[in-house]
Amino acid sequence: MTTAIIGLGNMGKGLAQRLSGQTDLLLASRNPDAAVTLAADLKGARGVSVDAAIAGADIVILALGYEAALDVAALPGLAGKIVVDITNPVLPDFSGLQLGHTTSAAEEIQKRAAGAKVVKGFNTIFAGLFGAERAATASVPVFLAGDDDAVVDAVAALVEQAGFTPERTGDLGAARLLEPLAMLNIRFGYGLGKGTSRAPGWIEIPG
Repeated sequence: MTTAIIGLGNMGKGLAQRLSGQTDLLLASRNPDAAVTLAADLKGARGVSVDAAIAGADIVILALGYEAALDVAALPGLAGKIVVDITNPVLPDFSGLQLGHTTSAAEEIQKRAAGAKVVKGFNTIFAGLFGAERAATASVPVFLAGDDDAVVDAVAALVEQAGFTPERTGDLGAARLLEPLAMLNIRFGYGLGKGTSRAPGWIEIPG
């Protein structure tokens, strides 16, 4: 499968580096030269326009801020595509979320991308984890929420290619829980000064 990453901030670059050589990659950014430059350093990657990335991909990762992701989600080329929403709808001062509990960024993006199949994922980890050794992140969960099991399976395979462990959380409505979980991690990392080499997870106690 071919994966497109739209947006090349810290998360987009980190994902591209982790997926280099694992899948065919199309990289796109508001700065086309940046996409071409990054792709030149990665195995199996090409820098292209946003429209070309969407047209050529099976899976489209929206590595964008929430508002920008909403704009891209409205593009007609996404019809029939798997769309991975990694956003968190944070307030400008990072003090909380713009929305939550009665809806989520993922559900609002799904409304815009009515012909696509949206999966929430990668939103609870910091970009810094992409720079760690793959062995160090192999057990780190990437929580996934989506309405189509086969589509979630496809994204789960991508998570494994990126060097993490997929953790399915149910339908897309579970994003209402995953986005506040990410906000808690942001609070730990920045508000409480614990740094960004952390990620939420659960342990199972044998009984």
